[in-house]
Amino acid sequence: MVTSSASSLILFCLTVSLLLLLLPLPSHCADPDPLLDLCVANLTASTSSSNFPCKLPSEVTADDFVFDGLSKQGNVTNLFGVAVTTGNVLSFPGLNTLGLSMNRVDFGPGGINPPHSHPRASEIGIVIEGKILSGIVTTKNVYYGKVVTAGQVFAVPRGLVHFELNLGQTKAFFFTAFNSHLPGSTVLPLSLFAAAPSIPMEVLTKTYLVDEDAINAMKSKFVF
Repeated sequence: MVTSSASSLILFCLTVSLLLLLLPLPSHCADPDPLLDLCVANLTASTSSSNFPCKLPSEVTADDFVFDGLSKQGNVTNLFGVAVTTGNVLSFPGLNTLGLSMNRVDFGPGGINPPHSHPRASEIGIVIEGKILSGIVTTKNVYYGKVVTAGQVFAVPRGLVHFELNLGQTKAFFFTAFNSHLPGSTVLPLSLFAAAPSIPMEVLTKTYLVDEDAINAMKSKFVF
């Protein structure tokens, strides 16, 4: 005869087992695992929830698995003095379903990669040239910053706001890698002051505790 305490224990174990089955598996926290040897992106087709449809095998070539875009220095003559060259699935179709991508980030003297976040990936970077201040801010508003130089590696947890600032008087650059073939990027100043349609003025003035003139002055800097 099963006692009441034993029945409760069995019910508890069954409930926990069911919850574990329903919870997302760790491997699904970033891009889903591929089910094929390769799935080169057909960029002319619409995406599914996570991936582009695959090219037909007869259309796949060796060039789909090679990308030379990161070998070229970016143009840093812009507002922030930075150039981000992306090596994600949109420019490198062979990355489709692989769950990885890379960027090259070039800086002019004093250039900044302004506060931004990557909603779909964690990041690891290695400085090739220059002296970079790498900073992150947690969801509890704790700031961590460190100066990194050539050969040093830095990491950024998924989704956290972070930035990089060239502290030198010469150009600098680093390479960074992500655990997503399309990590995305939300650049805070552009999202707030260059959104289209614009964020309502009242939202911005109340958020920053300034008047409309101050907001308009900020917006004028982001007219491209």
